Amino acid sequence: MNWQTLTTQPCELGESPFWHPHEQLLYWIDISGKKILRANVYMGTVESWDMPSEPGCMAPAASGGLVIALRHGVFRARQWGGPLQHLATLDYDPTHMRANDGKCDALGRFWIGTIDETKVARNAALYSLDCRDGRPPQLERKLDPATLPATTANGLAWSPDGRTLYWADTPSHAVHAWDYEPSRNTLTARRTFAQFAPKPAGWQFDPAADNRGYRGRPDGAAVDVQGNYYVAMFEGRRVCQFAPDGTLLAELATPAQCPTMPCFGGEDLRTLYLTSARHHRTAAELDAFPRSGCVFSMRVAVPGLPVNFFTD
Repeated sequence: MNWQTLTTQPCELGESPFWHPHEQLLYWIDISGKKILRANVYMGTVESWDMPSEPGCMAPAASGGLVIALRHGVFRARQWGGPLQHLATLDYDPTHMRANDGKCDALGRFWIGTIDETKVARNAALYSLDCRDGRPPQLERKLDPATLPATTANGLAWSPDGRTLYWADTPSHAVHAWDYEPSRNTLTARRTFAQFAPKPAGWQFDPAADNRGYRGRPDGAAVDVQGNYYVAMFEGRRVCQFAPDGTLLAELATPAQCPTMPCFGGEDLRTLYLTSARHHRTAAELDAFPRSGCVFSMRVAVPGLPVNFFTD
C-alpha cells in the first residue's frame, strides 16, 4: 500500500479533511495559514478561501455550504466564499485558546474541541452546537476540565452505530471512549481506548535513528464501516488502525513525520486521505520529509463512514 501525494502546495498545519459526496470534492483546512481548501481530485485543481482567523474544524451543511469553527467563534457559510454568519461564541480566552478538532454527529449537531496553545493549563473542552429544525443555536459543553482535564482536543469520531464516541487528549497520549446516547446527547462510562508511550525527554527528530523510540501522539481520527478506528500519530510518522475492542490491527507508515488527520472518501469511500503539518518543524525534518504539509491518499480494503452533515 503506497501513499500518493494529492497536493503540491503544502499547508502549514493541514487538518479537518472530509469528502463531500454530493460535490465529489475533498475539503480540508490550513489552521496556521488561516485557509479553507477544497480539491477536485479527478482534475487535480485546488481552491483556497482565506479566513479572518484560524479555522479549527468544519463540516458540510445539509442545506448547502459549511459550518466553521474559527478562533473567534462558530460561523455558517451558505456558499463557498460567501459571507460568514455568526452562530455561537465558545467560552474561552481567544488570546491563547482556539477551536481545534471537530465534526458533526449523525443527527446533525456540530461538535467542537478546543486547544490551550500555552500547553500549561489543562482546560480544553468539547462542545456540541445544535441548530436543528431552525432553532436558535444551542451550545452545550459536553466535556470540560472538571470531568477530564485536557490540553488539546483531538481524535473525535463515532462508531458506525453512533453509540460510542472517541476523543483524545494529544499531550496525554491517550484516546478515550464513551457510551453515547444520540437522542439525549449524553456521554457515560468513560474508559481509556488506547494509551501510547509518552514522548522521551529531550527527544528530537533524527532521520538516522528511526524516531529514537518515540511513536508519536494521537491527533485526528476516522472510523470505517467495520468500526475500526484510524488515528494519525503526530510526530510518529504513522496512522494506527484499531479494532473496536482496542486491538492494534495495523500501522501505516506515512510520508510525513507529522500526519494530522485521516478521512475516507472517493465514490466508494475506499480512499484514505491524510493531512499533515510542517509548521514549526525543523529543517532536518523537512529535508527528510519534503512533502510535509501536503495531503496524501491511499486505497484501502474496507470503506469508511461517510461524513455527517450539519443540520439547520
